[in-house]
Amino acid sequence: MDRLIVSIVALIALAMPALAGPEWTPEEWTEGSTLRFQTTDVDRNEHWSTVWYVVIQGDIYARLGTAAAELVENNVKRPYVRVKIAGKEFQDVRADPAPGMAEWVADEMADKYPTDFLFRFLPHPMTVRLRAASFASF
Repeated sequence: MDRLIVSIVALIALAMPALAGPEWTPEEWTEGSTLRFQTTDVDRNEHWSTVWYVVIQGDIYARLGTAAAELVENNVKRPYVRVKIAGKEFQDVRADPAPGMAEWVADEMADKYPTDFLFRFLPHPMTVRLRAASFASF
């Protein structure tokens, strides 16, 4: 009986990392260019948006155009979105407005993306910080 209990505990311990999902590591994604995030409207329709992002001080920031900002504002799961980045998918990511970072994010976007000059002066009513729920500080 003791061997059975030890075997079950060992099996659970080995399975835990796989059950936890991928690791949120923004510092490894600094060279990436886009991420996708999913919102859900009041009718439970899911919508995926693709946006450029930058990593600043270990956090991911995205500058949202009008349509994407409205999707985030009207997301019934707010503040949580699902994110796909670097071939990984994360279920519970906080998309928190970060208006105080808007200028810094815009400057970083201009440095990172050569064609940003085409988009920089379009309306971007929302800048968001994206953090996996387990890493978010409240």
